[in-house]
Amino acid sequence: MSEKVTKDMTIAQVLMMDRGTASIFMKHGMHCIGCPASSGESIEDASAVHGINADNLLEDLNKYFAEK
Repeated sequence: MSEKVTKDMTIAQVLMMDRGTASIFMKHGMHCIGCPASSGESIEDASAVHGINADNLLEDLNKYFAEK
């Protein structure tokens, strides 16, 4: 089963799909995985706030799910 992560999903949604993604968010500098905003902001919005390249983050997240 291959999951697909998109920019409009929240961090919390992705973490609910698989807690193993936490390390990917952390690697990209997204240390707000426990922050209340993680359930209300899209990955795209959170990436912009933190100066993170959302496309690179999504690439790594989707690679993780593809390799499961």
